Amino acid sequence: MSTHDSVTNPAHQLPDVSQLVVGVLGGTGDQGRGLAYRLAKAGQQVVIGSRTAERAEASAAELGLGVRGADNATTARESDIVIVAVPWDGHAATLSALREELAGKIVVDCVNPLGFDKQGAYALKPEEGSAAQQAAALLPDSRVTAAFHHLSAVLLQDESLAEIDTDVMVLGEDREATDTVQALAARIPGMRGVFAGRLRNAHQVESLVANLISVNRRYKAHAGLRVTDV
Repeated sequence: MSTHDSVTNPAHQLPDVSQLVVGVLGGTGDQGRGLAYRLAKAGQQVVIGSRTAERAEASAAELGLGVRGADNATTARESDIVIVAVPWDGHAATLSALREELAGKIVVDCVNPLGFDKQGAYALKPEEGSAAQQAAALLPDSRVTAAFHHLSAVLLQDESLAEIDTDVMVLGEDREATDTVQALAARIPGMRGVFAGRLRNAHQVESLVANLISVNRRYKAHAGLRVTDV
């Protein structure tokens, strides 16, 4: 375990997640594909999901690294942890259709509800409060967490980069689940998972992506976050 992990969790070690199967819903999109690539490269078993198995299988074949592709329902059913990286406009419909398959699973929502106009990106406020809270409402039998919001899809997919220098804010109601997600983030070199509160605090974490987009446009960068003094 790294020094960062021991400082973040002074009372206990993070769990060993190396044998868990990670499913990525929306694994054919840039963010999902990048996460799948990084986790598979770190040795994690990864299944990427899409609405059609054929599209997922084609994307998995391009990634290599033992990544498998399947339709969303199969991906959810065969995974221990499921990352939700679908577009915001398809978020509710995708999760509603997978309620049974996701029951009992740790679900990691990394969707950022954003709008765009001539002035740039801005945060949307879902009726439930955040994408993660919407997920929790739609998946009452799942262990919903929120994480991986602030990662650059460009950097995740850049095979020339050995490490991703960033922290991952992890939110949730279930400490065992958030510890598991923190440990999963730490599997990616350079990355660290930091507990950042309960799901009621997810909106500001999701909406911060609009600020990062503004940073990236002004400075022609791929900005991430580091939390100091933990």
